[in-house]
Order: sequence, then structure tokens, then C-alpha cells
Amino acid sequence: MTTIEVDEDEYGPWTVLRVQGELDLVTSPRIRRRVHDAVAGGRHELVIDLSAVRFCDSSGVGVLIASRRLLRSCGGRLRLILPEERDDRGGHVGRVLSALGVRRLFDVYEDVPEALAEVTGARGRSAP
Repeated sequence: MTTIEVDEDEYGPWTVLRVQGELDLVTSPRIRRRVHDAVAGGRHELVIDLSAVRFCDSSGVGVLIASRRLLRSCGGRLRLILPEERDDRGGHVGRVLSALGVRRLFDVYEDVPEALAEVTGARGRSAP
């Protein structure tokens, strides 16, 4: 059975969604709903932590792309947490995004503190 859990926290203007489990056809509507709820509630600065996602299919990728589009349309920002592949956590999603050629669309960070850091000129690492 496919499962997913989502925890939500707020850090100043940022909403952090920590996703755990499998992001696929069955579970992706739940992530889509959480993003839409955040935007509808006036939260336009969003971090999606995918470090505990062990599987992601094209439906999950579609939700991430749609989330990016939605946030950009309202002047917001989306940041993804995708740890380096070397540590076996979160590497799967990064590999899927890279394989599909869409990782470059996202501001990617190693962890939540890095994503929340408001250092002038700081940007997430991009895909090679």
C-alpha cells in the first residue's frame, strides 16, 4: 500500500512541508492539496522537504512542477530539499528530476536550515 505523510511548520514567511513516504499517482493529490491550501492561506514562500521520500514517479514530478508554477504566478517562491545522492536519503527524487531534465527548474538545497537562510545572493545548488 502506498503511503505518504506530510508535516507542516512555519518559519517566518516560510511554510515547510516535510514529506515522507512515496510520492506517486495515489499520494500526489494530497501534496497538491497541501500546496494549494498554503497558497490559499496567503503563504507564498514554500519549502518542500523531500529528503524522506523513498519513491517518486511522474505524478509526483508533475505536482512539483505545478507547485512551482502556482507559486511563481502569485509572486511566491518554492525551494526543494534534496540531499546529495551520496547519503542514500532523498537521492531518489533528485535522480528522477535529473533523468527527466527538470531538476534545473528548482532551487535545490541540502537541508531546511540552508533553504531558510536569507543570505543576500544565496541560491540553491543546481544540477550538474
